Amino acid sequence: MAQHAARILVVDDEQDLLWALQRHLGDEGYEVHTAEDGIQGLQLARAHHPHLIILDVSMPRMNGIEMCRELRRDPTLAATPVLFLTVRGTVDDRIKGLNGGGDDYLVKPFDIGELKARVCALLRRVPSAAEPEMERPDYLMVVGALILDLHRREARVGDKAVTLTPTEFDLLYYLMKHPDEVFSSERLLQALWGYVPNPASASVVRWHINNIRRKIEPDPDHPVFIRTVSRHGYMLPRENHL
Repeated sequence: MAQHAARILVVDDEQDLLWALQRHLGDEGYEVHTAEDGIQGLQLARAHHPHLIILDVSMPRMNGIEMCRELRRDPTLAATPVLFLTVRGTVDDRIKGLNGGGDDYLVKPFDIGELKARVCALLRRVPSAAEPEMERPDYLMVVGALILDLHRREARVGDKAVTLTPTEFDLLYYLMKHPDEVFSSERLLQALWGYVPNPASASVVRWHINNIRRKIEPDPDHPVFIRTVSRHGYMLPRENHL
């Protein structure tokens, strides 16, 4: 997506941070809207339909995790990528954020260059505003018993339709596009997130894999679609059956 076409909503109760992000992201050509809590954030999200939401976890009135869950329940906003901002050391917040539908997280305090890199990586997954939904052809990807609808951006397992977050969809699509190939967390981070991995960021892949398994696997503890290859990574077998 061209930067000038991208709308970003930043939701955080720190006014200085809101001002700084609005200035830095605005300098990159983004259209930036800001809100100081989840309730105001939801109102602005429904009014402006941003291409990306940067969302603080801890806020008054409605926190970031609650807001993200509301976004995922709204059909018009469910596919919007969400980048969570968390406080250093609060691992539980990161886990809750990813389990609540977040696509990525960044720990405060952060480098503005790192934030811009995450923003670019997430926006690459968003269809161009100049490409209307009705003009995109229907297309199904089928690997064994697993079907991916590239138009509706959802998975289908038998008769069951599964709604995926943007990152879950892209991760599953990538594995289905390369069946029987084993990918480490580091390779998946580089391919899908577009930035150099580190031990902390590698955990993002693990949590997204776990979330996908909870949605598509008959028994997430004994997966048939996304297999773990010990000490090597993850693989989606070409032959998989319910």
